[in-house]
Amino acid sequence: MSTPDDATPTTGPAPTSVTAALAAARRATTTDAQWRSFLERFDREFPRLEQLFVRVYGEGSRTHRELAALAGQLATSWQDRPDALRALDDARQADPQWFQSNRMLGGVLYVDRYAGDLDGVRAKIPYFRELGLTYLHLMPLFEAPEENSDGGYAVSSYRAVNPALGDMDQLTALATELREQGIALVVDFIFNHTSDEHVWAQRALAGEKAYEDFYWVFPDRTMPDAYERTVREIFPDDHPGSFVPMPDSPDGSRTGRWIWATFHTFQWDLNYANPAVFRAMAGEMLFLANRGVDVLRMDAVAFIWKQLGTACESLPEAHLLIQAFNAALRIAAPAVIFKSEAIVHPDEVVQYISPDECQIAYNPLQMALIWNSLATRDGRMLQQALERRHALPPGTAWVNYVRGHDDIGWTFADEDAAELGIDGFDHRRFLNAFYVDRFPGSFARGVPFQDNPRTGDCRIAGTTASLAGVEAGDPGGVDRVLLAHSIILSTGGLPLLYLGDEVGQLNDYGYLDDPATAGDSRWVNRPWYPADRYAERDDPSTDAGRIHAGLRHLLQVRRATPELAGNTLIPFDAKNPHLVAYQRPGHDDDGRPTLVLCVVNVSDHPQVVDPWTLSGMPEHAEDLLVGGTRTLREGLSVPAHGVRWLRVTRA
Repeated sequence: MSTPDDATPTTGPAPTSVTAALAAARRATTTDAQWRSFLERFDREFPRLEQLFVRVYGEGSRTHRELAALAGQLATSWQDRPDALRALDDARQADPQWFQSNRMLGGVLYVDRYAGDLDGVRAKIPYFRELGLTYLHLMPLFEAPEENSDGGYAVSSYRAVNPALGDMDQLTALATELREQGIALVVDFIFNHTSDEHVWAQRALAGEKAYEDFYWVFPDRTMPDAYERTVREIFPDDHPGSFVPMPDSPDGSRTGRWIWATFHTFQWDLNYANPAVFRAMAGEMLFLANRGVDVLRMDAVAFIWKQLGTACESLPEAHLLIQAFNAALRIAAPAVIFKSEAIVHPDEVVQYISPDECQIAYNPLQMALIWNSLATRDGRMLQQALERRHALPPGTAWVNYVRGHDDIGWTFADEDAAELGIDGFDHRRFLNAFYVDRFPGSFARGVPFQDNPRTGDCRIAGTTASLAGVEAGDPGGVDRVLLAHSIILSTGGLPLLYLGDEVGQLNDYGYLDDPATAGDSRWVNRPWYPADRYAERDDPSTDAGRIHAGLRHLLQVRRATPELAGNTLIPFDAKNPHLVAYQRPGHDDDGRPTLVLCVVNVSDHPQVVDPWTLSGMPEHAEDLLVGGTRTLREGLSVPAHGVRWLRVTRA
């Protein structure tokens, strides 16, 4: 559990200034040289933190008292930081683009389902190295309610691991071994809410005013009704609106109070209008950083700030708060970066991405449009997105993925679709029907999530192989799996694999037999470790073997292709709606400019790029995937569901 010092709001005597707080925090064991190095970074970053803090909370004695306490907290945390992590801080400050390498490869897993426990994850490190992982995301693994934890996203303690998985010492040891093997550790930082079992929530429930102020608690329905006039329901099947009745107090008395719960009744939203909440959550963040966590996945970033009369999503203060957390980490644990999870309109997703906010971010638009392209056999929407929505600020990168642990929502912008003559509403209904096998000729075997038969609206759950046609026995299924992964491997940024998909794991319908998961169809795409598929991964006669060999080849070529590092992408119009094409620029060893032309065919039939379309390129191209040289003056043929990566060198 969080210690009282970390959780307690600053209400009593405290240093009255930042200078006094730093002086009080310095330890006798900290050398002058060490302290100077800390102060240099502090002096560089703290003015930004102070400015952001004042913009959010305003001038006033409470703001500056919390700032002083935060300064002391940062100094203490940095002095607690192990030497190996301080060395990592220095290395990553010298190479701030470390996550942009073409050798980066991410994997994501549920600890219990993939490996049993944390020791089981450690035992699989040799396989992670064999696959080439440099980034490992462990899905929520902290203490959470036993009955229903929203897949671990209802956190009861940020400082205690779920006992079924291990303990914090084991997580720290795992982080150390991963780091020694060149693999960064990623965990979710669920900072919009806690579970109702968190010590802060329990003290709020007991009526402690300081902890009631950690949440949005109201004595009656007056303010909840006012907020709900403009706030949308996220999970109406769980509860209407955004507020739930606060349970009875531990002494059995009725509270009559209402508390904000955006997602589930047992997930209570934190009140960031209270600066003590920011400082408390910064403490939890720094604790994890000092355990060896490299990347914090900032969960539900759009929801953290509330303002009456608004939708309470993606408000300006949400960005200021994340920037302030960023500044705090730059002082006390600069090796750590943030990953944004914002499943919102494409225009809003990019607003969270900057070196001063979240350095990396999920790319939900690309993911959704990969599946759109495969269903329609039409690549125009994906091509359009690469042309206008792929660019990012320097020093940042997309996390590109084929599918995640949740559902697939069709997050494309209606205005983008309209330019191509596509009605967004009708098209989403088609995609929903197609991916749950309710459309004639569908190859997909997805499962609906939050299905509404009256409106036709739903979101889609399913593993990559099941969605791509492998489960249905479609002859193009394996090639679709490889095509989808080729896109995330070649469009820049950091590609992320849901582990098990590299051997074509299928949907797990056993979730229906477990009362704890039966009500949430997303568990269909969170299968247990597919031991049978891994056993077949070296057998080329099996789907698992074909997928594994094809993906390993793509990965090998990517690691040897420096043009695929970074984010820079130049769209290429192949003059064919079935083809998606783009160029990745670079230089050869002699400094001459090079381009890698990437072309994928999303249709079920061979397609051709006309010679005239390629006439602006050099005559010859190196075929990176097949080997040998191609003559572009003859045009370019791409087989059904095929992929071409071609390098040309300009004089």
